[in-house]
Amino acid sequence: MTAPALAAAGLLAVLAGYVDLWRGGVSLAAVLLVLGYCALLPAALWASRARGEPVPGRERPPYGIAALVGLAVLALYVATLAPTTAMWDASEYIAVAKVLGLPHPPGNPLFVLLAHVAGLVPIPVSYAARINLLAAAASAASAALWFLCTERALRSPLAARVPRLAAAAAGSLLGATAFTVWNQSVVNEKVYTVSLLGLALTSWLVLRWLDAQDAVDAATPQARPSATSRGDRLLVVMAWVAGLGYAVHPAGFLTGPAVAAAVLMRRPSVLLRWRLLLVLGVAVVGALTLFAVEPIRSAHLPPINEGMPTACEQGRPRVDCTLSAETGRRLMANIRREQYGGHPVMERKAPFGAQLGMWWLYFEWQWLRDPDGRAPAAQRTLAMAFLVLAVLGLVALRRRERAAWWYLAPLAGTLTLALVFYLNFNYGYSQAPSLGDTVPREVRDRDYFFVWTYSAWGMFAALGLAALWRALADGLMARGAPARRAWAMAAPVLALALVPAFGNATAASRAGQTFTREWAVDLLNSVEPYGVLVTNGDNDSFPLWYAQQVEGVRRDVTVALVPYLGLPWYARQLLVQPPAAYDPARGPALYAAMRTPRPTQPLWDLTPRGTDAIPDYVQLAEPQRFQHGEMDVTVPAGVLTRDQLLVLRAIKDSFPERPVYFTNPGYPAALGFGAYVRQQGLAYRLEPRPLVASATLVPVSGVHVDVPRSVALWSSTYRGTTALLREGQWVDRASANIPANYALTGQQLATALAASGDTGAAMRVARQVEAMARSARLLPAGE
Repeated sequence: MTAPALAAAGLLAVLAGYVDLWRGGVSLAAVLLVLGYCALLPAALWASRARGEPVPGRERPPYGIAALVGLAVLALYVATLAPTTAMWDASEYIAVAKVLGLPHPPGNPLFVLLAHVAGLVPIPVSYAARINLLAAAASAASAALWFLCTERALRSPLAARVPRLAAAAAGSLLGATAFTVWNQSVVNEKVYTVSLLGLALTSWLVLRWLDAQDAVDAATPQARPSATSRGDRLLVVMAWVAGLGYAVHPAGFLTGPAVAAAVLMRRPSVLLRWRLLLVLGVAVVGALTLFAVEPIRSAHLPPINEGMPTACEQGRPRVDCTLSAETGRRLMANIRREQYGGHPVMERKAPFGAQLGMWWLYFEWQWLRDPDGRAPAAQRTLAMAFLVLAVLGLVALRRRERAAWWYLAPLAGTLTLALVFYLNFNYGYSQAPSLGDTVPREVRDRDYFFVWTYSAWGMFAALGLAALWRALADGLMARGAPARRAWAMAAPVLALALVPAFGNATAASRAGQTFTREWAVDLLNSVEPYGVLVTNGDNDSFPLWYAQQVEGVRRDVTVALVPYLGLPWYARQLLVQPPAAYDPARGPALYAAMRTPRPTQPLWDLTPRGTDAIPDYVQLAEPQRFQHGEMDVTVPAGVLTRDQLLVLRAIKDSFPERPVYFTNPGYPAALGFGAYVRQQGLAYRLEPRPLVASATLVPVSGVHVDVPRSVALWSSTYRGTTALLREGQWVDRASANIPANYALTGQQLATALAASGDTGAAMRVARQVEAMARSARLLPAGE
């Protein structure tokens, strides 16, 4: 097809996609928008470029070998792919893809569309595995592009073709098997692997643009305008890719400084051509129109609608409210992530030296992930080796390929020092353990924020490996060895690239890991029909979203996420989302005889404006009495936050008609309900009257354990215990509190069984608890 035909088809696809989305369409709209934005329109830009004449002596890029490299990496990822969801944000993004909803700000509209389309691909794996394959395919494609970039950068430093291809392949393998890259590529825990693809593609386009400038210099005066036009079109494609990348994640603009440096040093006159700059701006803005998906889809009130960036809250979009100033304000607040309090870069959360220390800790992890800390010296030595190789490679590149250096060196600086400064993290979760809680820390290790760095590091290190290999080969040839033999004898140096593949094989793989899925199902099944489950954070909430929205498990349970209850949009959504009908055939056998009526009233007896009117907090100067039915509770003096006020209101308006549960007994205890809470397996149920100890209701560590219900759940319903033991290790310490919940539940149950006289059952549960604690690394090594 010609460029005009492609452009027309692309515009029609985008327009039809938005029309279908406006009317409430889901899958067709997603397919059309992806087809238009990601295929037809960029193809039109690419097809419209002038071909120009090839640069004399310039080889054609080895696209076929790059494809083989990408397929090899993809095969590795498929072999170690997670079969289902995982901790942290994986469940959120998989569930959002299923319902075409909105994830947490900034909303990642292009990723959501791509993931929804990926979920439609008819391959015989679970829905979650299809989304995980999207992450694997994106990362494998990035490895292929890094191969092309490395091979192109080595054209001058390493003229021999076979060694150059081997060094480029080694670099791709190195970057693909860096721990964080590998671990993030086998489960869609974030949007970063798709974002990484944009960064790698832009890098390849920059190097092609540099080749185009060589063509301009070599062209005759008659052919120069055509050659110049070809370079300009490459810049326009880069601008479009940057805009698409930003619609995946703000990291889409990460290559900006390096691209600017390369253009400034190679063809500074480009910066003076205002028409071209205007076209580049139009391309970026055109791609950014993808954010229009957010208010349109949000107006349809999908089950997951975080941020709710629309003023249309009646279940469908209208022109007046979609184009209103309020929708614009909410959309920009969502894109700027205002609910997280902004990002003041100059107000340092930790000393810059400490932030560099956090980066170095994660850099050490990449080449030999050592969860038990048994080989710190080897880990540090490998990190130093790959750091030195990258520096050596960039130094060698500057001497022999100055144009490429002007892109790759600023890119390396952007992905390290500049990125560390911009992200401005607190101390890392695992950093400087001797400081304990004396310093503010991140709630988890943030190594995934540097996935772009570690993936590209394979290329930087490959430049150094090539320089080292050449130096060794030159030394052997100086001693009389034939060239081919010299290269072969020096080739073992490339074995360094294999170290991460072997060193990270166990820690990075997620093959067969199903614990998170089982945890979500077990927690939901701990709740009686039509219960309200008050949860605390990502890992006891997002997996529940996955189970409910993707697998259809216990959609009768209302999940109320405490951190989100503090946000007005979330309370409004819970108000209008009724629970689904309970299906006894799909629920636990122990609820089969229950005939609980489906609730007909909302969680709160409030209007949307009424939920908005709940203040962020109230100050109680003295204890307050809370009476409801037979409840007579004293709420302690102090500050009551918005989420606590809403929970109290839910108890008043919906309890006991709807059972209320908590994932953490400390939450109701802080409100004065400690005497009204019984433990039933993993969940803590609120009772309408104070509890009295008995043979079946045993107090353990301040909580009354419902022994019969907990035994039934533990022995007949829960599958997370087996999944954890099968997994055999727990690498991420920041999320170890989830498997620890099983261990704590089992420990409480074992203690209650022993107290009630059933020592045999208590010992069996205690042995399971010990095995689970070892799998979760909750016990020191060797105990």
